Amino acid sequence: MISIKNLTVSYKKNVTVIDSLDLTVNNHTICGIAGLNGAGKTTLFNAVFGLIKKDKGEVFLDGQTLTKKDIAFLPTENFFYPLITGREYLKLFNSSGIDKWNSLFKLPLDTLIDDYSTGMKKKLALLGVFIQNKSVIMLDEPCNGLDVESSHILKLILLRLKEAGKTLIISSHIMELLTNVCDCIHYLESGKVKLSRNREQFNELAEYMFAIIEKGNTKTINELINY
Repeated sequence: MISIKNLTVSYKKNVTVIDSLDLTVNNHTICGIAGLNGAGKTTLFNAVFGLIKKDKGEVFLDGQTLTKKDIAFLPTENFFYPLITGREYLKLFNSSGIDKWNSLFKLPLDTLIDDYSTGMKKKLALLGVFIQNKSVIMLDEPCNGLDVESSHILKLILLRLKEAGKTLIISSHIMELLTNVCDCIHYLESGKVKLSRNREQFNELAEYMFAIIEKGNTKTINELINY
């Protein structure tokens, strides 16, 4: 089990992005993190992985401090060294199973990554995560840049990884991905977990989120259309 306790992260003095957040993720499940822009999703992922400093709070895996060694992490923005091929990139993580994994996305692995499209780079980054075979997998907006076929393949991979005993935490602005694969979804608002819902309650969560969007924008839209 992953336990996040009293996690607080601030980027500037008196500007708190994650505010005393508590969250539990059961082993061998897929946990979704939802929220509007600025809710703190990416900050939460970066803090758990250790890319940014926590003001306070702890993250545990089965009672032990969670470290980078436990996690395979896909950030929103992917970094690639210049002048290396896709194959050389994947070998940084694992030298075995590369071609078998690539049979899913069919990337030109012996071509320089600089020549890849945005979608190809996202697929390569995903392969770099999956090939590590870590027990915990965190994916921040994994569908960004993917076509319909690749998005569906990703869904199949995620479900199979859960069956294989992995624990996954996923954020996405695409609610369909979260509702299709997740066992539970936590909705962030102002750096806190506002709602937590299981599969049987996903419709309630979606209705709550879309109601907030409508409330904040319907008046302006009406004014613009009637202008």
